[in-house]
Amino acid sequence: MRNDIVVPGAGELTYEIRNIVNVAEKLQKHGVKINWENIGDPIVKGEQIPTWMKEIVAHEVMQNDSWGYCHTRGVLATREFICGQTNNRGGAQITPDDIIFFNGLGDAIAKLYGGLHPESRVIMPSPSYTTHTLGEARHIHAVPVHYRLNPEDGWAPDLDDLENHIRYNQNVSGIMLINPDNPTGMVYPRETLEKIVAIARKYDLFIIADEVYINIVYNGQATVPLSDVIGDVPAISLKGISKEFPWPGSRCGWIEVYNSGKDPNFDKYITSILTLKMNEVCSTTLPQRCIPAIMGHPNYPNYLAERSACYEKMSGITYDFLRQLPGLMVNRTNGAFYMAVAFQEGFLTHRQSLSIANPEIRELVETLVNAPGVSPDKRFVYYILATTGICIVPLSSFSTPLQGFRVTLLEKDEQECRRIYRTLAEKIGEYLRS
Repeated sequence: MRNDIVVPGAGELTYEIRNIVNVAEKLQKHGVKINWENIGDPIVKGEQIPTWMKEIVAHEVMQNDSWGYCHTRGVLATREFICGQTNNRGGAQITPDDIIFFNGLGDAIAKLYGGLHPESRVIMPSPSYTTHTLGEARHIHAVPVHYRLNPEDGWAPDLDDLENHIRYNQNVSGIMLINPDNPTGMVYPRETLEKIVAIARKYDLFIIADEVYINIVYNGQATVPLSDVIGDVPAISLKGISKEFPWPGSRCGWIEVYNSGKDPNFDKYITSILTLKMNEVCSTTLPQRCIPAIMGHPNYPNYLAERSACYEKMSGITYDFLRQLPGLMVNRTNGAFYMAVAFQEGFLTHRQSLSIANPEIRELVETLVNAPGVSPDKRFVYYILATTGICIVPLSSFSTPLQGFRVTLLEKDEQECRRIYRTLAEKIGEYLRS
């Protein structure tokens, strides 16, 4: 074309969680049976939605109002219900006008970063969930600023690293955190959240907290929503039903805005996000209308507890198989349903491989791993996929220099979970010895 129509750095933006699917689908054509451990979709892994929840959705489908537009901010009755849940905790108090619904949190994230001043930066954890880093990278047309999550300290955030980045980079305007964390499965203790809020207050920053997994915590760990500790600091919490109900196909998430009215610049920012949403009229009506009845159902607390207990069991199985391997930094997952594993420095190289009997599959993998710029952990992931059918994601794709991989804990069959991670552990050992 006569003009360059691509934003600077667009070639740098990848979504490896989905990209690995393209490779897996090619392998399927050669008869490789795939275990999809790459993406956090409980439905794909066999999660059964309870009948009482389906009945609530069926009832709402029969109401004519569920077929129409709703308010741009979202269904009023649902926003009032969410306000009650948040305000009853005794922390930050919100009104229905402090809630805006989106077509999934991907929509919300794109608008949050897209609505920022071009020179403003949001510092985010490393490793970090790809949708956040892509949103920030598109906004600044550069590599995002990160603070370190330490795999040798249970993936705890390095608060000294966080504050140093803020102190010496005046463009940092906000702090992003994910609690419980994706990709690591780390859960933020209340004390850590309070320290991050104190840093934000000290440097006059706002906070973005992705809390979509806030009610999926186990292994005796505990956390609190940001609203409990935010005090007078401006903040945004991202929440949704994709993982919690789970209803990922609903594309339904929302933001809660804390301390609106206390900073005029922050208020203008929130107004700009609402204006962007107005261009779409509103978000999907049906799932919003279902939220009060589902979350308020007497079976809902036990349903969540049962799911968390299942993830706890699978986290234990996965941890027990992988922690025995030399060269791996393995931490038990305590929230959400992911585990991030990092290799110690020097354990992965560009020379390692696994034997592949099928010549067509071998040719496909060798073409992929010999492409320019392929990281050692991406090479590792391709060989694992080709030889075992286990589809995992390279850790380096989560904005970290660490080499490793991320898996999910969504397998419903305990024996199948043991088979998958026994096989993975065996192949890791074989790969490291090659």
